[in-house]
Amino acid sequence: MKIHDPVTGFLYPDEWVKACRDSDALGEVKTGRAILTSSGTILRRGFTTGTTAAAACKAAVLSLCEPVPSVFITLPCNLRYEVIAEGRDGRGSARKYPGDYMNDITADLLFCAEATETESGITLVVGEGVGRFVRKTPRYQVGDAAISPPAMAAIQTAIEEAARDLNLKGVSVALTIPDGAEIGKQTLNPKVGVEGGISVLGSTGLVEPWDDHLSEDVFERIRSVEMPVLTTGRVGLRYARMHFPDHEVILVGKFMERGIEAAQGRAVLCGLPALILKFINPHILDGTGYGTVEELTMSPRWKDIMRDNLAEYAQRRPGVRVVIIDREGRIQGDSL
Repeated sequence: MKIHDPVTGFLYPDEWVKACRDSDALGEVKTGRAILTSSGTILRRGFTTGTTAAAACKAAVLSLCEPVPSVFITLPCNLRYEVIAEGRDGRGSARKYPGDYMNDITADLLFCAEATETESGITLVVGEGVGRFVRKTPRYQVGDAAISPPAMAAIQTAIEEAARDLNLKGVSVALTIPDGAEIGKQTLNPKVGVEGGISVLGSTGLVEPWDDHLSEDVFERIRSVEMPVLTTGRVGLRYARMHFPDHEVILVGKFMERGIEAAQGRAVLCGLPALILKFINPHILDGTGYGTVEELTMSPRWKDIMRDNLAEYAQRRPGVRVVIIDREGRIQGDSL
């Protein structure tokens, strides 16, 4: 039985499928709600903060008509799942489901939404607990809510679907995360210029069980192919496949060094600049006056800094080609 992961496109090896004795769990793998490991163990994906926010908002709108116990959400990866979210009298709530990722600091975090019917249009009001930028970045202005474009699109789609189901002319939804400010202090948000709450994110809408999944299963794949393309996240995964259609593209997240070791020092490293450049030079921000690599990309020195760092890394690791892309998939730098 051939099983593809609908989230990543990975074709699970036949021996992995045969090692799993739980047919119901394999059904979840087929839908993308879970992943399969080489031992046959099933690990369940969780929902991102963006998916959870979308569920709370949709439940709030739908409950203007009648109480709801759950909602269906279209994720940024174009899959559609039922998410537990309670709604009554225009108030919705959902708790973040972490799946089998046990180190999720936002696990079980409560998201709340309140919907009000209006004369026309869809309005999202972002309230307490959602972080805001205190520094300008290439994608956000000071004061902008820390909601990524894929997460925002999922939230807006959820509200629009609910309004359409109820034949509403318009609706305003206020989103809050009661404990968001406190949890946000425990994340990387303060370091990247986000204060007052958590970030609402999710490039696919799903949380990977990283700590368990990035074990020997991933590195066995790397060892089995010639010149793999290693990438750090979903954006990189998408565009790396476009730029390197004849190569095996493998998501390694922050485990770039282990991936390169598994590839015996011969690989392509492709993705967005932040993680990759911090990996090849942990001190890249020293003396620049910037707090993040994303902010550094606004500097007039950016291209020279990137070029110099790629050249230096090519000298140290001649078997590793580094390709830096932007969020539109355009190549910004290449160590080749």
